[in-house]
Amino acid sequence: MRVVLASTSPRRRALLELLGISFEVCSPSCDECLVPGRSARESASFFAQAKAHSVAQVDSEAIVLGSDTLIELDGVVIGKPSDLDEARKMLRALAGRRHLVHTAVTLSFFPRLIDRTEIETAHVWMKPYDAGAHEQYLATGDSLGKAGAYSVQGPGSDLIERLEGDFTAVVGLPLRLVAELLAQAGVLIPVDIDRLYDSKPFENWARMARM
Repeated sequence: MRVVLASTSPRRRALLELLGISFEVCSPSCDECLVPGRSARESASFFAQAKAHSVAQVDSEAIVLGSDTLIELDGVVIGKPSDLDEARKMLRALAGRRHLVHTAVTLSFFPRLIDRTEIETAHVWMKPYDAGAHEQYLATGDSLGKAGAYSVQGPGSDLIERLEGDFTAVVGLPLRLVAELLAQAGVLIPVDIDRLYDSKPFENWARMARM
């Protein structure tokens, strides 16, 4: 059975490769505009489904994975910044506080009438506001294209005080959850998931776990 990742994210691709399965990558076609009144969990689920369905409708014989990550701060949904000014505001709002990272995953396999969406949520505490550290990070350009304007696997990790939950969910693809969904669809996962999580073979994973 063919597995297709409905994503152009190099981070999600690199994470899925850790499961040791063969898969293809296809760019999804969907609108990711946030809708007022829709919660972060609802929005992440909606976008994950839209991504998976947009590919599954074209490639109906494949097992398709779609994923979306959004941040929630005091009930407010935070997506990706449109520019550096917006990224600066996002980081300032998150500084010194705890926020939630919701990553939704949809697995669609139309031949077997499988269409499941699950969510993994992690808690992240950011360090107190430091204008110099923020500007240094913003200058890297890493904040663009990232929910909440930071990356846990990149230099944005320097702004994080601690993390509770699945590190891979914060990166953008919760591997334990993905492995469970794929197994339920009949995909053989050749790696031991517990050993994978113990070894933490991804940038900053082990460091975040020690915080």
